Amino acid sequence: MNTGQVADAVSGNWVDHLAPEAWRPYLRLSRADRPIGTWLLLIPCWWGVAMAAAATAPRWFDLWIVIGCTIGAILMRGAGCTWNDITDRDFDGSVARTRSRPIPSGQVSVRQAMWWMAVQVAISALILFTLGWVAIGFGILSLLPVAVYPFAKRFTWWPQVFLGIAFNWGVWVAWAAHGAPVTWATLVLFLAGIAWTLFYDTIYAHQDKEDDALIGVKSTARLFGKDTHLWLTAFLILAAGLMAVAAAISTSGLSLLLALLGCAAFAGHMLWQMNRLNIDSPDTCLTLFRSNRDAGLLAALFLAGAALV
Repeated sequence: MNTGQVADAVSGNWVDHLAPEAWRPYLRLSRADRPIGTWLLLIPCWWGVAMAAAATAPRWFDLWIVIGCTIGAILMRGAGCTWNDITDRDFDGSVARTRSRPIPSGQVSVRQAMWWMAVQVAISALILFTLGWVAIGFGILSLLPVAVYPFAKRFTWWPQVFLGIAFNWGVWVAWAAHGAPVTWATLVLFLAGIAWTLFYDTIYAHQDKEDDALIGVKSTARLFGKDTHLWLTAFLILAAGLMAVAAAISTSGLSLLLALLGCAAFAGHMLWQMNRLNIDSPDTCLTLFRSNRDAGLLAALFLAGAALV
């Protein structure tokens, strides 16, 4: 019997077992049964507020930034995934891993999905409006890369760059919300996040490379092919190296030492992933992709320490 479960959902997830049945298609549309994307959207926000606090001084308002960004990441990731599924509904129906998603499987209509997306964006906006005018401006600008990303795979071999811009925009929002001046360090940290996204989403894209080739969808996984490990090495060095540069620009003393330890731990986790990667094993690719939550949290933990010392 088809229960509506999505093929790549986390086993035993709360949506399929605890959520009210009428809500399940919408929660699946928002990927609530696959929380890794929320983590990957949220973690750069935490990087941003932590490094901004380390560059100036922590404030009590930072606690609300952390909480607000957490709620906002859940909602905006849900809205972005809803938009992605609306635009990709024909592609998703042609790919084995995605044809069970709510729109191609018929659980939700396009019209219903549009309303669901609007609700999530509206609630996110209420949170954004508490973060100050500069952060609000950055938040509004974030809608542009979110809107463009689903179409990127149609015209470029580098759609992961567009995903990286969208998923790491929280660096700008959280940094500005803290009240610290937006500096070169902000830009460098943002670029570090994009390099990280290129790393983890290339691994993710290897799951679908055969189906993508059949339907003409472009990705870095298809572009790099057997050279993937070489490219991932470059992205690892860029991600950790740029984060270290951002720390060196904005911090000093013990704060800088803790931030650099975070960069080392971050790089170490990515190296661990590469040593286990088999690009021809979809299960391995999915497991390693999900493990990037821990890589990002390692960096966030040390950056938080840098802010508090």
